[in-house]
Amino acid sequence: MKASFTQNYFRLTILSIFLVFTLSNCSLTRRLKPNQALVRKITIKGMDKEFELNAINYVDKLQQPNNVINLQIYYLFSKNGKKDIGEPPALLDSALVEFSRIQIEKYIQNKGYLKARVTDSISIKKKKAELIFTTVEGPMFRIRKFTDSIADPKVADLVKRSPDVFANVAPGKRFDTDSLSADRDAFYLVMKRNGYYDFYRQYMSFNYDSTYNKSAVDVTMIIDNPAGKSAHPIYKINNTLITISTTNGKTIGKADTIQVDSQFRFVDFSHRFKPHVVTTYIFQKKGQLYNIDNQTLTTTRLSGLNVFKNVPNPTYTKLADSSNRLDTKIDIVPLKKMSDRVEGEFLFNAGQYGYNIGNTFTSRDIFKSAAILQIKLNESILFNTGANAVANGVIENQDFSSGVSLIFPGIISPFNFAEPGKYGVPHTTFSTNYSLFYQSELVKRQSFINSITYDFFETPDKEHIVTPIDIEFTKGTINPIAEATLESQDRYAYIDLIGRTVFTTGSQYSYVLNANKLNTYRDFIYFRGNLDVGGNTLWLISHLLNTPKDTLGEHTLFGYPFAQYTKGEVDLRFYKSLGGEKQLIFRIDAGLAVPYGNSTSMIFEKEFYAGGSNDMRAWLPRTLGPGQYNRSSYGPGNDTAAINDRSKYQYLDQFGEMKIVTNTEFRYKLSDNFFGSILRGALFMDAGNVWRLNNVKEDPSNPFSAIENPNGLFNFAKLPQSIAIDIGTGLRVDLGFFVFRLDAALKFKDPEFNGSAQWVLIDHFNELFHSGAFKQNYEYTNNANYNFLQLNFGIGMPF
Repeated sequence: MKASFTQNYFRLTILSIFLVFTLSNCSLTRRLKPNQALVRKITIKGMDKEFELNAINYVDKLQQPNNVINLQIYYLFSKNGKKDIGEPPALLDSALVEFSRIQIEKYIQNKGYLKARVTDSISIKKKKAELIFTTVEGPMFRIRKFTDSIADPKVADLVKRSPDVFANVAPGKRFDTDSLSADRDAFYLVMKRNGYYDFYRQYMSFNYDSTYNKSAVDVTMIIDNPAGKSAHPIYKINNTLITISTTNGKTIGKADTIQVDSQFRFVDFSHRFKPHVVTTYIFQKKGQLYNIDNQTLTTTRLSGLNVFKNVPNPTYTKLADSSNRLDTKIDIVPLKKMSDRVEGEFLFNAGQYGYNIGNTFTSRDIFKSAAILQIKLNESILFNTGANAVANGVIENQDFSSGVSLIFPGIISPFNFAEPGKYGVPHTTFSTNYSLFYQSELVKRQSFINSITYDFFETPDKEHIVTPIDIEFTKGTINPIAEATLESQDRYAYIDLIGRTVFTTGSQYSYVLNANKLNTYRDFIYFRGNLDVGGNTLWLISHLLNTPKDTLGEHTLFGYPFAQYTKGEVDLRFYKSLGGEKQLIFRIDAGLAVPYGNSTSMIFEKEFYAGGSNDMRAWLPRTLGPGQYNRSSYGPGNDTAAINDRSKYQYLDQFGEMKIVTNTEFRYKLSDNFFGSILRGALFMDAGNVWRLNNVKEDPSNPFSAIENPNGLFNFAKLPQSIAIDIGTGLRVDLGFFVFRLDAALKFKDPEFNGSAQWVLIDHFNELFHSGAFKQNYEYTNNANYNFLQLNFGIGMPF
């Protein structure tokens, strides 16, 4: 069978990686001249392990060993004159080695080994050089006594009230000049937080004397007064001038000029804002002491409104009198009033491929209050060009959604439960959304959702998202021929799920921890918990009014049954830094949805499904599970009618009320300069599935209560057999403002089979890129091609 594009791509990728790593050793030095050598290794000897790793950073950058891939990229493109791509070879330079030795020696001396000495040597084999730096540390010096000499009594008192700042210079501590510099910087901020606008680091210095004992140091901290003054002046905030330019930064023409109060004068050349938009987020109030934290907070919060392009730090002018007051000037450049952003995702797998494209139109400054109007359109289409595609076309399904949101900064509510801008800009969002899911010859589902949402920060790390009111209306229309087929298969519960018309009102709450750390390489835990509760108020109303019931015994309001349910989901991740830009992430995404009261099943749109570029990456969305579900359970056959019937239900009937997915991903950097971007790599493994809940009892008098697909029900004893596993690798092209991502994932364990047959990649590795008995049998019994490989292309990280 002729290999598909994805198969060839995967082969080429594997072959390229293999060639890069197997040929790198013999090709790294191929262009060197006879008297040249390539630095390939740095060894630090005799140094305390605590400092050894960091000491390597003091080796000159031009003598740092190359990243193999960076160097190969440079070699590949340098012959075409593009020498700014990749990383040029680190050629041995004895002068730079000597410079590096001196820097390492200074570094270890600064760490308390004042008598340390470092020597260097070079080992060259086959034009590859190893730099060896040998350290004789000598005794470690400790602080014996710490005193101060401070001319200003108020500053001396502030030092006494800041003991934590000088913890590094306590008697008995290791003498460390780097720590002394850190303490000086920390106390500089203390001064700047207490009104000392004119204080500079140069006023503060440390003298140390190591002559008393060969391994003891006496440290004296000196804080001088400004020249000609008996004390450091303390400043207070006076008036504030706010100037908003046009989007091109110009301040010409007539401006809207308003004197807000005794402090603020507002000048707007853009004519787009009311004064309170800015003054609300200025945390430097008249009469207060100058505080650098309030300055930073003001700049950060004004930028966080997402309507300003440039908010530089305020500038200050001292009043000519002796009152020690500061006039503040804040110059702001707004963003363009309107913008448009297009995003997309593409996935393909042999004869199946699809895309997801979205467009977001944004209009800022609605009502001159920094409110933002967003109009979002999104379309997803999945195609099947294989031999078993639906007869009337290659489109498997289509999903279209549109929404309008009006986002106000601040909380619009009779209850004041979030202070504006203390830890982040709070928002109130009014939104209305429409979605349409259409699958040819099966079903059309429409959904209308209207909601009010508040989001605010409790601390910089803790965010709350509250939706007190959410009104949803969903309508499903099944193709009559498809409905008859489903009835003949006794799939009544499925008919009820996708064909029912229902509405509900509910509330949602989300708690997010450490989202502000996601772009860092620190050790932290990320958490997002969502709770969605619906229908309880409607249930109470229906019982108080004794509203009529429909044919299924469900209470109705306005002629429609309403849904009653509780749905919860947790996204928990552990981020572990492995040094540099290497990172290990473990994630668990688990959810549970339970209908009750007036409902025997969930709303279809609120069911869980597995698969996709952010989930189980070796499966397309909605093609995994539930549990050990296998489409062959509806019987084999290759007649046209049977094939077409089974194709209709593909990608739609694989859902569940329970979900558990875990992801483990190792991320690392491949190249610092890949066509002007950073190239990163990833190795990952995904494991999980979705399951149906056995929450419906069979009732012969009610065909819609029948339990279908027992292999898809959650059973703790069979949990290991129903877990899917995939493995894969990916590339991320980091352009700074967004990331292109390409992931290649392979099915490793497939729960739709039984026993040892689940380990599909091990048992059928020979059919990875070729057709054989396994794939042929699967196509006959399941009316679908079996694809081991799934490629996902998208924007942004998977999680």
